[in-house]
Amino acid sequence: MTTAPSSPPTMTPRRAATAALLGSALEYYDFFVYGAAAALVFNVLFFPSGNPAVALIASFATFAVGYVARPVGAVVMGHFGDRLGRKRVMLATVVMMGVASFAIGCLPTYEQVGLFAPVLLVALRVVQGFSAGAESAGASTLTVEHSPVGRRGFFTSFVMVGYAVGCSLATVVFLPVAMLPHDALYTWGWRIPFWLSAVVVVITYYVRSHLDETPAFTEAKEGSQVRKRPLNDVIKHHWRDVIRVAGASLMASMQTLFAVFSLSYATSVGVDRGAMLAIISGAIALSIFGIPAAGYLSDVIGRKRTMLIGAAGCALTVFAYLWSISITNVLLIAIFAFVNMSLFFSCYNGVWTSFFAEQFPAPVRFTGMAVSNQIGNLLAGFAPLIAALLLGSGPSGWLPVAMFGAIATGIAALAVIGMRETSNTPAELLGGPRSAETLDRSHSEDRERSAAATTI
Repeated sequence: MTTAPSSPPTMTPRRAATAALLGSALEYYDFFVYGAAAALVFNVLFFPSGNPAVALIASFATFAVGYVARPVGAVVMGHFGDRLGRKRVMLATVVMMGVASFAIGCLPTYEQVGLFAPVLLVALRVVQGFSAGAESAGASTLTVEHSPVGRRGFFTSFVMVGYAVGCSLATVVFLPVAMLPHDALYTWGWRIPFWLSAVVVVITYYVRSHLDETPAFTEAKEGSQVRKRPLNDVIKHHWRDVIRVAGASLMASMQTLFAVFSLSYATSVGVDRGAMLAIISGAIALSIFGIPAAGYLSDVIGRKRTMLIGAAGCALTVFAYLWSISITNVLLIAIFAFVNMSLFFSCYNGVWTSFFAEQFPAPVRFTGMAVSNQIGNLLAGFAPLIAALLLGSGPSGWLPVAMFGAIATGIAALAVIGMRETSNTPAELLGGPRSAETLDRSHSEDRERSAAATTI
């Protein structure tokens, strides 16, 4: 009598989803807190200048350094994730992010140590960006490989629930700090949000340390399918998937337009800054419910269909959202913000974590997703700058920006259409025509050709 293979224990995907949520929450908590500190205090404490504008630009430049470091982190940590295992790398990323954030809160200021202060700040920001470059891809890979077929979308969506939780937590922590008296804020108040990240680090490390290595990596290791140079394999055998995933990642432009550009645009036309911050924060907080709902839906009707619904909705509502800002109608701004971000963007945001990871076979999954996703995110990071350049004058000045957002969303949708549907694909067949077995045969042939050439 044959025994059916046992399915993964119920608690394993739940623990993996929890670990993914916590790590992502830490990443986006640090992202928001650093951005707020760069705008409020870093220009004074680390980049004093006779010209406040120059100091602010220098402060924001350190913020951008983190984005530049992300692709490097994706390549390096992705390599080790495919070589040494998902769990070990995910423990390393959370420690690096946590130590860097806590250390920023301990830094001396320019007044205390001179040029050494901004140099240390930039160095720690590089560490933050380096580790964050692998966090989302690693957490997605870990959760996908721990989850059963038919539930991967739901469990892996919690990676981006962490995004909403992290942003909301940072808002709760930083708002009272920002309202401190001037002297208190600039001496010790700004340090508190960075120190509090240690709490999330300890919890996340504990949860991740109690996870098993994923079955997919364990099987690859036991079957001698672990690659020496995963990036080479990705470029050689999966470059089409890299292009498609990078293109689909351009949807992140919608997020940066919503959270960054729309705030500056709204204040420039007379919308109350406090009201706009509350709307943006509220819409992101509500996505805590929309994201897992979208992940569940993608398991039922498919990844592509769910993401295309989200892309189409975002492309349409971005016009209504920016128009409502242009007429300074706070009620309409709130309605369209919630429809755009909490509903339609959640349909995309809750699915890409599983969908992108599922495009690559297990031996190169971490590297493939990390590199391609960070390429797209790096391009999307220029969206606020492009939007600012496109913004015209007059009542319809917002229209070119909305068209830009719709075009970026359209490119992402076309990339999604070209990707393989994976919602019901067995784990061993993920990665399309070049499954792990096909990739392994290709490597055997490469080794044989290399040996023959050496003999000759």
